[in-house]
Amino acid sequence: MTHSRSSFQYSTPEAAFQAIDQAEHHLALATRTLGPDLEKAAQTYLKDGPSLILMADTPEALAQELAPVSTPETQPLLADALGLVGRYCAATGMDAVRFRLERITSDSCRRFHVDHVVLRLLCTYMGPGVQWRLAEQGDEAPVYQAEAGEGALLKGGCYPGWQPEGAVQHRSPPLSSLAVPTTRLLLTLDAPQACGMTENQRRIVRA
Repeated sequence: MTHSRSSFQYSTPEAAFQAIDQAEHHLALATRTLGPDLEKAAQTYLKDGPSLILMADTPEALAQELAPVSTPETQPLLADALGLVGRYCAATGMDAVRFRLERITSDSCRRFHVDHVVLRLLCTYMGPGVQWRLAEQGDEAPVYQAEAGEGALLKGGCYPGWQPEGAVQHRSPPLSSLAVPTTRLLLTLDAPQACGMTENQRRIVRA
């Protein structure tokens, strides 16, 4: 089967979640663009907000915990992130989610891989988005990339019934290869116990 970037694209997060539930789909990309208010909020947060927020909780509890780090200028960003949390929980049937919002300046996770998780949502608010390729085509596979604001749903190796056929590998875009210094603002949503998440790992880091 011939693939292109449009083969993975869906017009709404709801359509992407419906697609990723099908066995033959390993990645579904919710096509979204950042409106002016959200883009401005993301720019402000990238400049003044915490460098890392990491916690696992219900959508309601996350809203309360994030309130102290929200300002009128960054509220549209956190509201959008919490909207994705709500969609993630509704679609997966999970009561809680692992929430990670971080500022990235290095080549983290630059090798193509499949995560050891159930289902991961990646949304880059600022900077280049996640890159992916079909695993079976190896190093010769075309590399695709998400745009800012798009939500990429990726099945991990722990997804029920996961099989390697049609698997999609992904990586963080190598920032060191860019012509100018670039910082990413990335939201990652997972099942609450993903990556060995424990209570003492929860933190908000200001830098």
